Amino acid sequence: MKYLENRKYIIQGIYLLVGIVFALRLFYIQVVDSSYKQAAETNAIKAIVQYPFRGLIYDRNGKLLVQNTPVYDLMVIPKDVKNLDTLRLAELVKLPLEDVRERLKHARAYSYVQPSPFYQKLSTQEFAYIQDNLIDFPGFFINARTARGYPHQSLAHALGYIAEISPKQLEDSTYRGYRPGDYIGKSGIELEYEPYLMGKRGVKYKMVNVRGVEKGSFRDGAFDTLAIAGKNLISTIDLDLQAYGEYLMNGAKGSVVAIEPATGEVLAYVSSPFYDPNLFTGKEYGKNYMALLNEPNKTMFNRPIMASSNPPGSIFKLAQALVALQQGVITPNTGYPCNQSLVKCSHAHQAPSNLSIAIKTSCNPYFYQVFRAIVNQGKSGNTFKDTSIGLADWREQITSFGFGTKLGIDLPNEKSGIIASPAMYDKVYGENRWKFSTIYSLSIGQGELGVTPLQMANFMAILANRGYYVAPHVIRSIGENGKPLPEYQKRHYTSIDAKHFEPVVDGMAAVVESGTGRNASLANLGIAVCGKTGTAQNPQGKDHAVFVAFAPKDNPKIAIAVYVENAGFGAQSAAPIAGLMMEKYLTDSVSRKSVEKWVLSRKYLEID
Repeated sequence: MKYLENRKYIIQGIYLLVGIVFALRLFYIQVVDSSYKQAAETNAIKAIVQYPFRGLIYDRNGKLLVQNTPVYDLMVIPKDVKNLDTLRLAELVKLPLEDVRERLKHARAYSYVQPSPFYQKLSTQEFAYIQDNLIDFPGFFINARTARGYPHQSLAHALGYIAEISPKQLEDSTYRGYRPGDYIGKSGIELEYEPYLMGKRGVKYKMVNVRGVEKGSFRDGAFDTLAIAGKNLISTIDLDLQAYGEYLMNGAKGSVVAIEPATGEVLAYVSSPFYDPNLFTGKEYGKNYMALLNEPNKTMFNRPIMASSNPPGSIFKLAQALVALQQGVITPNTGYPCNQSLVKCSHAHQAPSNLSIAIKTSCNPYFYQVFRAIVNQGKSGNTFKDTSIGLADWREQITSFGFGTKLGIDLPNEKSGIIASPAMYDKVYGENRWKFSTIYSLSIGQGELGVTPLQMANFMAILANRGYYVAPHVIRSIGENGKPLPEYQKRHYTSIDAKHFEPVVDGMAAVVESGTGRNASLANLGIAVCGKTGTAQNPQGKDHAVFVAFAPKDNPKIAIAVYVENAGFGAQSAAPIAGLMMEKYLTDSVSRKSVEKWVLSRKYLEID
């Protein structure tokens, strides 16, 4: 026991000795040696965020679509601001005095001790001028970062843009780690692939004196971390084809979507009117954004994936034919009379004695009778119930084409479109109070139908593949040697057997060879094109023109949908645009200059 008591005193003595040593050292630092006091008074540690290079975006052939350009932000730490002459500061940064005061107020509201942006997106010239005078403004410093730049003025709706993160986003836990002044993807690829593009910030610690002058790295950079650049993206887009599509659609409203059928890769993505993405890169971003947002032609409207309320028109007859073949209510040799007492036909044509001829001639009465055979199969003795049962079965197969649902493209804000259902009509008319005569307009692609241009192009990919599609996507590789995301590497099969596609494809070939799609023909080049024209009724004005196609007929390389608003018949505008686009992609040239001249004349917009 005595041993334990002695041990206790020894331990207490050690603690007392250590305490005395620390007290003497602290006395020496604070009273005797003034060098530490002088260092504390004259230097501070400043953390400077190192923004990473945001990932670049290339087209499928390695052409740069989105690059980084240097910009500079004037930052402020409110607690370090001393004896500020706001009038002189306003003159330095060329801002109104009230604006300067408001910016300082916002900075203090964010944090008194943390840096925040005071004035962003300085040009190189502005940076040089302000930097030379910052010695007189303690608490202010320049932070370098990069902004986006666009070597080509194409693909704005798909690329999207970046902008400063909003206060609302900063409050959202989804954006944990972001700070005021950070830039983030706001739309398009920039938003969808933000986690891959953004990279990881670094930080450098600098010693600065009371006047804000840097005195060197803190501890020789021992605590610094390097910024890690974001991943580059390789897109599926063919820039030359994209630029040509915008050239052809300039002055018109509508969409062009081209897809590689075997892979689902989007080759061209045109939303017209379009805009120069560089408008969203400078200090005039807010002004330019509001101008485009309020533009009467809805320039900011992303038509390929958001124009979901327009009916597909006659191209929908192809889907009707496939469902009818699958259900066994017709065969490829089924003929119906062109009975215009049922529904009018837009033009005179040969008798639709089989399915291929009916597709070639786009006979409305034929598809009226096909749809009636689908819907009314006598599964119930009550005609109202029979129609409801038939429509439900029809809808299940129609949606297997990707209609009425989001295809899952790697772009935000995709719309699903509209496909009629029994529940929809029950809500409008009441249960068992509607029948085939209520819904017959669906037979020719009108009525309660809404299809996006992307869904139209995807439908062509299904026909090209004879029964399946890969979800459309605009990024083929994350990193130079990467792959697309897993969801873009699998096939989605329709409910239609492969054998039923050939008679429909034959009819589409006839449309282009000698029917309404002749303006899309590439027969002079030895390329068989399969297509279908359409005219979508528009109660607010002139009808919309539609043309869908794929080529070549065997081993297809491109599927395309062209939708031109207020352009009348698809044969006059949409078909020649599609033909020129396919020729450009398949041959890397355009030989039919007379067709190109017609498209560029925009005379089709003048035809009643």
